[in-house]
Amino acid sequence: MGFLIRSAFWLSLVLLFLPIGGGDEAETGQVGALQAISAARDAVSDMAGICERRPDVCATGKAALQTIGVRARESARIAYEMIEEETPAGEQPLTTGSIPPAQ
Repeated sequence: MGFLIRSAFWLSLVLLFLPIGGGDEAETGQVGALQAISAARDAVSDMAGICERRPDVCATGKAALQTIGVRARESARIAYEMIEEETPAGEQPLTTGSIPPAQ
């Protein structure tokens, strides 16, 4: 989850530096890279203080992340079992024709 948030942050930061369009910045309401970095820093510091202001939000978020983690582990276990599952007795393995079957 943290990887996704960091990736989204850096991608949005890169997008700010790309010269897209050509309109007047005052007309379109665009912000500069330094303004965006400052706003991101302020947002992170505000998010860090939310646990002090609203402990119930942090408790709910923690419980949600734990639930997501348990479900992700269970899904990975099921997927691993499906991948490692052997061919049932009497059933022919699937062949595509591009590679000769093993003897």
